[in-house]
Amino acid sequence: MCTGHDGHTCPRCVAVCKVDKLPGTEAFRFQENLLRTMLQIENTFFELGDSCSRDCLIICDRGAMDASAYISKEKWERMMAANGWNPVELRDNRYNQIIHMVTAANGAEDFYSTDDHACRSEGIDLARELDYKAAAAWVGHPYFDVIDNSTDFEKKICRMISSICLKLGLDTGDRLLTNSKKRKFLVKGPLLNDSFFPAFQDFEVVHNYLITSHPYMQARLRKRGQKGHWSYTHTIRKPRLHGQIVEVKTQLTHRDYINMLAQKDDSHFTIYKNRRCFLYNNQYFQLDSYKQPCHPRCCGLILLETYSALEEEQLEKCLPAFLTLEGEVTGNPAYSMFNLSLREEWTTTKKFCHYLKGR
Repeated sequence: MCTGHDGHTCPRCVAVCKVDKLPGTEAFRFQENLLRTMLQIENTFFELGDSCSRDCLIICDRGAMDASAYISKEKWERMMAANGWNPVELRDNRYNQIIHMVTAANGAEDFYSTDDHACRSEGIDLARELDYKAAAAWVGHPYFDVIDNSTDFEKKICRMISSICLKLGLDTGDRLLTNSKKRKFLVKGPLLNDSFFPAFQDFEVVHNYLITSHPYMQARLRKRGQKGHWSYTHTIRKPRLHGQIVEVKTQLTHRDYINMLAQKDDSHFTIYKNRRCFLYNNQYFQLDSYKQPCHPRCCGLILLETYSALEEEQLEKCLPAFLTLEGEVTGNPAYSMFNLSLREEWTTTKKFCHYLKGR
């Protein structure tokens, strides 16, 4: 690859028979064995990547959680329990990024066809339904990008490539310019009952800022978990360069996380959040509710985030109707997590950050 990375593609593990024609027990066992086969094939490619002398990018055509879209919740949970699997490991820790390319049947219907496609037989309505289920299976992954059909196909592909390059920390200049950016909104509480939300995943999230050698560099640790299973991430946010802010994110083991906590910056509170992830109108949203202990400025604070390339009016139509939004706060330093976590009052501290917009 021209980026200096080696690259390998892990193929899709395709079923050779119609699962819906099998009796219940046989269908369950077939899906279970199919998933085991997929995981083993992926592991083979992951080990190949580990042995490369250069940085290596492994692209999986499908992922483990896709299987959950085609069986009932009860059967999926039974399958995970029987094999010692859990969603945090299969979804969050196994893959660094998830990209869902929305079917042409949703937003580009004129280009949807089953002709000359050996693996596609469903009509438009069923294709939309299955596509939503496949996307919903990944709700909760910390780096989940939904690439819709709001642009033509060439730009859709550029948006997908740009998303990968951003995650890799590669500067593509204006070659893949898509105008997609993080948008942040202030939400008025209390939230409505859970029944008003689409399918969602809830997480406990803990952030700690670390001491850095550069006054304009930010480093933080994130612990993110569900039902006692955790993932750990280290993020370095570098100063603005050529109009861009570079973030480098690294997955950590539990041991590395504990060791790095020794570098905790005591001028910041530890941030505790409840994070709810959900899909709505082909947009992936994260809803963060700040928890105590925290600075009084964070008490009751609820923020909604999404990434979007949509124009203002288009995005407004996609925002969750069941939330009361008090306004957009994108780029407002008063809603930067770095500033929110400061122990000292903003009027007296010298650490208040005006330059690194966003979190």
